[in-house]
Amino acid sequence: MANRIRRTRSTPHLQWHLDEMYVSGGGRWMYLWRAIDQEGEVLDFLVQSKRDTRAALKLMRRLLKRQGIAPKTIITDKWKACATAFRKLSLVRQHHQAKWMNNRIEGSHVRIRKHERIMQGFRSAGSAQRSLSIHAAFYNHFNTRRHLVSAAEHRIKHHQAFELWRDRTAAKESRTSPSCA
Repeated sequence: MANRIRRTRSTPHLQWHLDEMYVSGGGRWMYLWRAIDQEGEVLDFLVQSKRDTRAALKLMRRLLKRQGIAPKTIITDKWKACATAFRKLSLVRQHHQAKWMNNRIEGSHVRIRKHERIMQGFRSAGSAQRSLSIHAAFYNHFNTRRHLVSAAEHRIKHHQAFELWRDRTAAKESRTSPSCA
């Protein structure tokens, strides 16, 4: 379901924000590496056991492959693993490290924390990856960028998103639920 919704999204904004955060899973702490664009859409994320250059490289390679385009600007905090990864990928001139420029992604971590709290932590790295994949697709689908549209247009877009969601989930439910005779 998440993949079907993801395919219908438009191309992302060319300014990306990357950050990592702790999440609990299976009784231990893991790192959730996330990337969003300037509009707040979740581009990709990766659950890793380490917070190093290798994990940052893995996320960036995955991002570049999935998005099919390179960003004009990448904004991160001052963690040196990101700078090293971008040097290896020749993305240094697009990379900006600043204390307050990364607030957009820091604020978007709140939704993940709420999701994690409701689930009382994730059971494993795999379950975190699957759960957050659906969460990201769902968020991106209903994200209407309220600050860019009028109230009437916002209502129309929100209604269209719910209609599409109902159509997609109804088709899925009819295939999985047993028919009553």
